[in-house]
Amino acid sequence: MRLPGEEEPGRSGISVIYMVVGVSAFVLLLLFALLQSNNKEQADARARRLRQEQEAELAAAAAEEEAEEEEAEPKLRAEDLDFWDMYPVEEQADEDAAPSAADRADEADEREKEAISTRKDRPDFTKKAEEEQQKTEEATLEDPAADGKHTLVTTRDGKEEWVLISPYLPKNTYDYTKLEDKAGLKRYMENGKKISYVGVDISKDTGDVNFYGLKTAGVDYVMIRLGARGYSSGQIALDENFKENIEGAIAEGLGVGVYFYSQAISQEEAVQEANLVLQNLEPYRANIKYPVAFDMEFVANDEARIDGLSREDRTAIATAFLEAVRGRGYVPMLYGNKEWLIKEIDLAKLQDYDVWLAQDEDIPDYPYQYAMWQYTSTGVVNGIRGDANLNICFVGYSQR
Repeated sequence: MRLPGEEEPGRSGISVIYMVVGVSAFVLLLLFALLQSNNKEQADARARRLRQEQEAELAAAAAEEEAEEEEAEPKLRAEDLDFWDMYPVEEQADEDAAPSAADRADEADEREKEAISTRKDRPDFTKKAEEEQQKTEEATLEDPAADGKHTLVTTRDGKEEWVLISPYLPKNTYDYTKLEDKAGLKRYMENGKKISYVGVDISKDTGDVNFYGLKTAGVDYVMIRLGARGYSSGQIALDENFKENIEGAIAEGLGVGVYFYSQAISQEEAVQEANLVLQNLEPYRANIKYPVAFDMEFVANDEARIDGLSREDRTAIATAFLEAVRGRGYVPMLYGNKEWLIKEIDLAKLQDYDVWLAQDEDIPDYPYQYAMWQYTSTGVVNGIRGDANLNICFVGYSQR
């Protein structure tokens, strides 16, 4: 009989054996499972590497095939692009010889034509823009202020008129950047040296003149009114201050010229005026170095004898006076403002005479040749009280 808690010796040993065998089997199974799992991972890794190698080989083969195809196809060059058509093609210049002026002009014309054609093909070059451009070009061509072939003339009634510049009359070549204003007196300078002459014109209307004062102010010459014809009565007479003025100018060593205010309505009257001038100049003949000028002009705000004359009449009358003066050895000169010279007489028939231009401007816009310029009638100069008529002369008459 067993007491509680006691076991049989033989059965206990068998149980231990079974347990050891079971544990061993379990360990073997576990090791086997681990081994199998490890083998599977290695196989998967080998498969992935193999797959990657195959994909790399396929990619390399495809790249090589694409490269071969690109080499077989023609390459696109810069000149094959469409937008180059927008620019004119310039021909290769001959390195051995420069192109002639005619060739350069032809090339410029071709480039301009191509540029215009290209612009017309562009989307932004609309028909409206083309029409506006054409209108602008036509307006420029028709604008006398911009064509360089017209000059603006203001008539005595205040109207403005563009007048065609004659291609047959000699043009003045003065460079107005060389004009210098010193104490209100204009000088024409070249290389720092004055090559012009300062002048004033005087008459009885000027009043008493201090010729020493003019000399010290830098005045080189005076143009003295010798006489005039009445614009209504037609009577001719000496200027009341002529004798005093000419003798005072000569005494101070100033250059002297004279002018006559004409209202002649015939060539005979013009010759009569010239004879009066010549007779009164005779005592001073050796001192008259500057010109003898013919001054015919309209009368402001009144009717005058010459109003009914034609352009041809005025031209013939001026010629008669000037030729009579020239015949006695003096230098004849034609005085007038821009309107008178361009519109009221025929300059083409008076080209043989020097011109004395009257234009109150800082810079004159008279296009033709002139020798003397009266640039202000309200100047200030020592020796003359009140307004003075100031002049600049571009010709050295005293040195002739």
